[in-house]
Amino acid sequence: MPTSFLSDIRNLARFRTMLRKLLRASELAARKVGLTPQQHQLLLCVAGLEKEQGLPIFRIAQLLQVRHHSAVELIDRAEQEGLVMRETDPEDPRRVLVKITPMGMRKLRRLAPQHRKELQFMRAYVSLEPLVRARGAGLEEQEATIEDDEE
Repeated sequence: MPTSFLSDIRNLARFRTMLRKLLRASELAARKVGLTPQQHQLLLCVAGLEKEQGLPIFRIAQLLQVRHHSAVELIDRAEQEGLVMRETDPEDPRRVLVKITPMGMRKLRRLAPQHRKELQFMRAYVSLEPLVRARGAGLEEQEATIEDDEE
């Protein structure tokens, strides 16, 4: 077998192992601060990717890789707990935007130090560049497939 193939396979194996460890540690940490893992993902998505005015629900569904109605249910529960809030888009009153609340941001701040350590360790352990190059085009195809599935 070609050396580059074996190297890619080893990197992928290490990456998937480290990713699963990161996700597991993240799930446990989220529960310790009173969040479900899904709520944590929602907060990360909204806080990390929202425009100043908020993030539309359809985009949240895409980013979380869930169906629109599942995103709405998750947002409903998070809103009831004071983690996010909905606002009407000032540019399009038919569209709803989701923003993180101060309480939601406080939860993320409590989780950030642990995640920073995990990510630093992961960067040192696994070379991600070959994987990123190989998957670049595939991510766009995957997003399109998810959108097609929802129709």
